[in-house]
Amino acid sequence: MSGARRLIDWVPEGASLPAEAILDRFTRYCADAGLTLYSAQEEALLECFTNNHVVLNTPTGSGKSLVALGMHFKALCEGRRSFYTAPIKALVSEKFFSLCDDFGPENVGMLTGDASINWAAPVLCCTAEVLANMALRQGTTTDAPYVAMDEFHYFADRERGWAWQVPLLVLRNTRFLLMSATLGNTAPIEERIAKLTDRRVAHVCSDERPVPLDFSYRETPIVETVEALLASGRQPIYMVHFTQREAAEQAQGLTGAQITDRDEKRALSEAIGGFRFDSPYGKDIQRFLRFGIGLHHAGLLPKYRLLVEQLAQRGLLKVICGTDTLGVGVNIPIRTCLLY
Repeated sequence: MSGARRLIDWVPEGASLPAEAILDRFTRYCADAGLTLYSAQEEALLECFTNNHVVLNTPTGSGKSLVALGMHFKALCEGRRSFYTAPIKALVSEKFFSLCDDFGPENVGMLTGDASINWAAPVLCCTAEVLANMALRQGTTTDAPYVAMDEFHYFADRERGWAWQVPLLVLRNTRFLLMSATLGNTAPIEERIAKLTDRRVAHVCSDERPVPLDFSYRETPIVETVEALLASGRQPIYMVHFTQREAAEQAQGLTGAQITDRDEKRALSEAIGGFRFDSPYGKDIQRFLRFGIGLHHAGLLPKYRLLVEQLAQRGLLKVICGTDTLGVGVNIPIRTCLLY
């Protein structure tokens, strides 16, 4: 097993393993991948693998997604179905592609308001409203033994909170993993879930932030500010905009800034390769990327968002212009967040 590269390779074929054996496989996979678990991750995984509900409240970047990955792995090992829900399509799409890498595209599906891919797969990524509507239609017969609900603080949202509340009220046979970096007192919710499902709810909380935060203020023009940050090695920079249009306009405005040198442009050109920018807006995306500038928001085609994420993860993009999709967990590595 030590030579396994993908998590799906650790799923036994036709064998029914006890929970402790499944957990052992997952932790060995993590070690094989060079991952060292934080104490909160270990605690949350242990609670998940003992079939308790888990409320996981740890800072951004502390590995909540790895705990959800463990839950999906447990479900696959047991021959059961698992769900991942998130508030926006961009995050659902990103998680879909990530889980395809982990488990193979044949085992992962996606359901949003306007997309349906492999909907009968054992691992399903969907927006929160999709699962809530399934629960309303099918009730306790909904085939959802395991559910990881990301950005659980949306539970308190005046307009959309119902989509996080309904599954907890209806799916009484489901094991829930409820994740957020910004939760208040969830004790009343935990008590209600425990009473409805007759199952313990474990609250795993940590203030340990893997990457320390600091902040500063600037009064210089935006292009000058970006160039100064790049000169001091503060890239990659994520620039937050309130609208998709503002993000696109800023990306255009930065094409005249000193962002990439000749060698970096050559590396970007090679990385982009034969990618097809075949939509009307694709040519603009291509031009931004060749300047080392990424554009990322929910209004882009998934293939463009995925390309930006992949280039950013390879360290080839110095600036990403986007909306607050970053605030709901889109996996773009950044060193500086610029708000203006």
